[in-house]
Amino acid sequence: MAHTSSLVRASALQLAAGLAGQLVALRRQRAFDIPFLQGDADHVARDSWWIGTALSAPSYMLAAQTWAVIRLAGGPDDRARRVLRLLAAGMVPGVLLERRTRGLLRPRGFDPVETPIVIAVLAGAVAMLVLGRPQPRP
Repeated sequence: MAHTSSLVRASALQLAAGLAGQLVALRRQRAFDIPFLQGDADHVARDSWWIGTALSAPSYMLAAQTWAVIRLAGGPDDRARRVLRLLAAGMVPGVLLERRTRGLLRPRGFDPVETPIVIAVLAGAVAMLVLGRPQPRP
């Protein structure tokens, strides 16, 4: 049970950081920018639904994460745990592929608002990935 509560806490904190990242990206018009695809600052709100922003996962992933956190907070739920692990498996490389987040993680790229969000999003996703792994049955 302690393992499940750790996953719930890590996932909830990561979700809060992702939602904060989405709000900041919408306000500052931070479009996604990954090696094979680039967004447009004029379409950040539209792109945030299906592709994401420079500071957050897409809205459908945040919605799935919300569902899984709520389910897991109610007690052990293997499906919710798997959903969180799957989401984290996409979020970790997503954050690292994003050009802006890589810049924000460098000392010269520090931004007092965006850098802490990126660190929380990445650390939370890594925690979700580790804590979401299958647990042996007692």
